[in-house]
Amino acid sequence: MSRVVLRSLDLSDAPTLTAYRNHPEVARYQSWTLPYSLKEAAALITDMQGRTPGQEGWTQLGLADAGTGELLGDLAVRGVGARQAEIGFTLAPQAQGRGLASEGLGLLLTHLFGTLALHRVYASIDPRNGRAASLLCRAGFRHEGTTLESYLHRGEWTDDATYGLLAREWRARHAQEKPTL
Repeated sequence: MSRVVLRSLDLSDAPTLTAYRNHPEVARYQSWTLPYSLKEAAALITDMQGRTPGQEGWTQLGLADAGTGELLGDLAVRGVGARQAEIGFTLAPQAQGRGLASEGLGLLLTHLFGTLALHRVYASIDPRNGRAASLLCRAGFRHEGTTLESYLHRGEWTDDATYGLLAREWRARHAQEKPTL
């Protein structure tokens, strides 16, 4: 039984979302600007109401404790057409190091490859983010390549590492599991 669930973000999550998005180690490799305000969190949550993975544009989902409903982080999906999607993830500091991100990513991939029948899922990360790279590798993603100094991030030219996973690779690893979200 999973310790986490994926759910829609709720306006009551705004203070928690704001707190972890302002944490320096959490925000280090992310694209939002600092400081991240409660107003920005509420706007994001409002914008996500009614969105589901598979729609055009980014859809942000809450990663919550299955027992208490407490927000632990969030996962994002951006449909890119031709049965592909880009994903991203953020975890609050107090939830890190316990395998919760792996469980949440597993739930998301089950939905993307199972229910939505996607062909490929990929993530684009700063290669200095070793924890994100490890999470992706544990989930079966492979490093597809790194482009050097390919985007400007907070005033610094930054490398971009792409990790990808094909549906057939995911199915080979998870042949016994049933799609759930």
